[in-house]
Amino acid sequence: MISVTGAGKRFGPRILFEGLDWLITPNERVGIVGGNGTGKSTLLKILGGMEGLDYGQIVRARGVTIGYLPQEGLQLSGRTVFAECLSVFDNLRAMEREMEDLAHRMGDIDPTSADYLLVADRFHRLQNLFSHHDGYSLEAKVGTVLAGLQFPKDDWYRATDEFSGGWQMRIALAKLLLEQPNLLLLDEPTNHLDLEARNWLEGYLNDYPYAYILISHDRYFLDVTTRRIIEIWNKKVHFYTGNYERYLKEKAERIAQITAAYNNQQAKIQQLEAFISRFRAQATKAKQVQSRIKEIERMEKAEPPPPEEKTIHFSFPQPKTSGRIVAEFKGVSKSYGAKQVFSGATFTIERGDKIALVGHNGAGKSTLIKILAGVEPVTTGEYTLGHNVVFEYFAQDQYKELDPNESLLDDISANARNRTQTELRSLLGCFLFSEDDVYKKMGVLSGGERNRYALARLLLRPANFLLLDEPTNHLDMRAKDILLEALQEYTGTLVFVSHDRYFLDRLATRVYEVGNGEIRIFPGNYEDYLWRISGQPLGTAEPSAAGPPVPTLADVPGLAPPPSSKQRLNPIKLQKMKERQKEVEEEIASRESDVAEHERELANFRSVEETQRRAAEVEEHRARIEQLMAEWEELTASIEAQQ
Repeated sequence: MISVTGAGKRFGPRILFEGLDWLITPNERVGIVGGNGTGKSTLLKILGGMEGLDYGQIVRARGVTIGYLPQEGLQLSGRTVFAECLSVFDNLRAMEREMEDLAHRMGDIDPTSADYLLVADRFHRLQNLFSHHDGYSLEAKVGTVLAGLQFPKDDWYRATDEFSGGWQMRIALAKLLLEQPNLLLLDEPTNHLDLEARNWLEGYLNDYPYAYILISHDRYFLDVTTRRIIEIWNKKVHFYTGNYERYLKEKAERIAQITAAYNNQQAKIQQLEAFISRFRAQATKAKQVQSRIKEIERMEKAEPPPPEEKTIHFSFPQPKTSGRIVAEFKGVSKSYGAKQVFSGATFTIERGDKIALVGHNGAGKSTLIKILAGVEPVTTGEYTLGHNVVFEYFAQDQYKELDPNESLLDDISANARNRTQTELRSLLGCFLFSEDDVYKKMGVLSGGERNRYALARLLLRPANFLLLDEPTNHLDMRAKDILLEALQEYTGTLVFVSHDRYFLDRLATRVYEVGNGEIRIFPGNYEDYLWRISGQPLGTAEPSAAGPPVPTLADVPGLAPPPSSKQRLNPIKLQKMKERQKEVEEEIASRESDVAEHERELANFRSVEETQRRAAEVEEHRARIEQLMAEWEELTASIEAQQ
């Protein structure tokens, strides 16, 4: 569809990338990754025709349609949401109106006349074309996409002007998905989507009939939607087959190979140069010296390894230990006037819990976390904090609490007196504030930038109960990984809201589902939660009151039961299953070796007691091997089903 040859792009004096050759086929499923400022969005705009190349050429096949979704900035007005989306099909609706007009004319014309034959022929040709393009299901298509992107039905007929920027971007995404261009270009499409909308979009893209190229900082989203990763790094564009998880492995292997080849060649060159230096002045060695000089000149120089990406680790100051009970709800209800968010909530948060709050937009996740933070009062019931509990609350609009006249470095220094300037600047760099950015006043930063800074500052505070509402918003993968690692090592208690699947799966130990006026509690991470609600009756959740715990998938030796053929397995869970498969194989081999050893010993009679003991051990090993083989077969079938 699109051919890119020798492509290069500059940003002022700086080269973003060069030497790019890329043939984009009709079935591309590509994710573009790279650090901030490397040119990912620029490359997407070049493919879409919004920007040009400084070097090379790009050729688009005739008739190819391209749809582009920017990160932000689109504003729609003048129509309702439903009408705006339906406008995608204006040509089909015009065809439908013409068909209606032709049908009326056929009713007024003599059926035996030549005019009637012309009108009827036109009507039937339009009808076939209209039917071929599913013209009779346009409203149903629009409804399906709007519902998938979590637009409540009441919002379908509201004016687009009434919606915030994030919802405006959802409308723009809905229009693109309905248009179904030959090539979709999506720049951070999940930025403004909640978890349910992301899950729906993953399925939609997997079934998309044409090509798409996307940029995302959500590694789970990349894992389940892409078959190829393109990385822009060090002014070059590298191609990797497979999803994001596979890309990480292949990249590590590629760099290891490049480094080994380069080091081997450098060692060889040093050896040759040492010989040349030693014998250059000796006439008897002149021929051998010249031979080695030519050997160096003929060498095809190995590619030097790319500069190392800085790996920065950050850990929380570990907080003072709280009591076992951190927070407790007893019959808590919350209402806003006649609207009841939830009622009768009874549960206990214990020390060390890492609780993810999930539910559709407006279900009450932020309300619950605000009650825990004391920002919102309960309507009825009792909420108490435990002994020695000190909490910190990070709100979605945390930036409003910052002093606009203070610089980033001065403010963070005042909040972390035990940290060096180098440590603080490194931390700010992790959250995308580098070089002179650290001297900026907070008043000149965007809301997203100020929220990023507020989160970085929060990491320095030693609270033992953290309440985080959307901490992963506005973060790239590097910052998310740093935050995730810090929270995994954090010894306090955590309640958080996030729309990042990878973050949820790696961090949560319990899931609280808020919705339909209640709070339901599930053990395990988000993947476990999805498995339970998709394959089990509603009663398998723990009630919000005290009750017997439901065993988690982690409690099952063979991990989760294999998913249905319609469900794609979480890459994290798949990796755990592969690791477990390897463990099972090693234990089978070890026990078979033990059986062989015991059987050799049984061939040499020593005593009745010894023979009975060894025979019993052999039977025990064989019984265990039989169990392990059954588990190995189940794991293998589950893993192969995902290939």
